[in-house]
Amino acid sequence: SVISEVFGTVALRHSAGFSKVFPAVAAGACYVLAVWLMALAMRQLEMSITYAVWAASGTALTAIVGILFYEEAASTCKLLGLALVVLGVVVLNLTPRTT
Repeated sequence: SVISEVFGTVALRHSAGFSKVFPAVAAGACYVLAVWLMALAMRQLEMSITYAVWAASGTALTAIVGILFYEEAASTCKLLGLALVVLGVVVLNLTPRTT
């Protein structure tokens, strides 16, 4: 789900504001697939944890793709922010689950 969401975001960047048909359709398809796969994951996992992991992972991977492939800045603040996002998800996963 996260990989599909990242591909969708990359396609969205290439869609030029939805003026290029193929990247726009690819972005939409990737987002639909990402949400469908997340819905499947929620059959077994708590909603709060599933969404937090999905959103944080997607944010971190999208930022890394931007830095590595699109020459986006990799400032200390950006990298610290990404580390905090990942840390937040780790802390959420450490929380005991209630039954």
